[in-house]
Amino acid sequence: MSYSYSVEERFLRYVQVDTQSDPESASFPSSSKQKDLAKILFEELQHIGLADVEMDEWGYVYASIPSNTDKEVPVICFCSHMDTAPDCSGTNVKPVVHRNYQGGDILFADDASLKLNTENNPYLQQRIGDDIITASGLTLLGADDKAGVAIIMDLAQYLTQHPEIKHGKIRILFTPDEEVGRGVEHVDMKKLAADFGYTLDSGERGWLEGESFSADGAVATIHGISAHPGYAKGKLVNAIKIASEFLAALPKDTWSPETTEGREGYVHPMSIEGNIEKAVVKFIVRDFETAKLKEHEDRLEAILKKVVSNHAGAAYEFKPFEQYRNMMDILKDLPHVMDYAEEAMKRVGVEPKREIIRGGTDGSRLSFMGLPCPNLFTGEMAIHSKLEYVSVQDMQKAVDMLVALSQIWEEKS
Repeated sequence: MSYSYSVEERFLRYVQVDTQSDPESASFPSSSKQKDLAKILFEELQHIGLADVEMDEWGYVYASIPSNTDKEVPVICFCSHMDTAPDCSGTNVKPVVHRNYQGGDILFADDASLKLNTENNPYLQQRIGDDIITASGLTLLGADDKAGVAIIMDLAQYLTQHPEIKHGKIRILFTPDEEVGRGVEHVDMKKLAADFGYTLDSGERGWLEGESFSADGAVATIHGISAHPGYAKGKLVNAIKIASEFLAALPKDTWSPETTEGREGYVHPMSIEGNIEKAVVKFIVRDFETAKLKEHEDRLEAILKKVVSNHAGAAYEFKPFEQYRNMMDILKDLPHVMDYAEEAMKRVGVEPKREIIRGGTDGSRLSFMGLPCPNLFTGEMAIHSKLEYVSVQDMQKAVDMLVALSQIWEEKS
């Protein structure tokens, strides 16, 4: 379509706003600075001329693109998250645009040791000739998921400028705290009032994800016995040592993120803290088959029990808890939601590729909250790292896809 895209300019501004979420915080959002971007988006949506624009106390941003058709069309929601991952600094991001990438190394001004190339990121080979955006070498870029945010904002601008494009009511939702697993914790589903949704939070052009991990967390607490180390013989039971022994007893060549791929599940220790008297190990548990989560947890507890039983006087607690579930459990009964997205990609010259997510999105939880919600490509790549990048042309193509998708829902109603 002939259109002067705003997605690049928006993206370059948004990534310079520090919105890193904090997994150790009990507040919501987990970092107040996420609201800095929310306020910007709120004002820009008002300026574009959308209806029902609102930023609530939790930092969510809602808005509507009103229907311009006489048909009864399901209300579609497009959603992206505003926060960036805690894994890598998001402070003072300096985006750099590498115009007309022709292969070879992309270098980083603030860290000469970093190189981005087709060897360490093969997808770049498909983006020869594109304009590639990176950070400067000291931070992540924030394409995850400010690329999605910029794409949705550009869609809003396009549809308001082109009333000839027929569509039903479209709801826009920007969320905080997706990266710490709490992105939809305070979404007002009644206020959102959408029938189907799509998150914009996937990678390569053409990726369409309707299947995610099912996810649990688990906390293993080991109780030892403290004693003065000078007089500890036969008395002291060191919880730190038991925790170390427990972790060392886990399989070395399977059952972990670093040894699995595809549809293989895993158990992953995320943190350990404690002292002689008590040590706490926090895990995440992942599998595409929800029923297998309990199998993983039972196996993990059995290893813990065996290790603790070798230390007289020691005790343990093991508490698993639910995090999110595989969105395919919902989407399998609604095939048209994925089919429409595939058709939209094809209409704009993109070959769709159905992929699985070895992780989760806001859509994983939204699907179980009454909003069936697959995940669509944005071009975000090498996420959560200093090598993170995005193609401007990928983002523009995602805007095209959303325009076509909006039309398809109207046509088929």
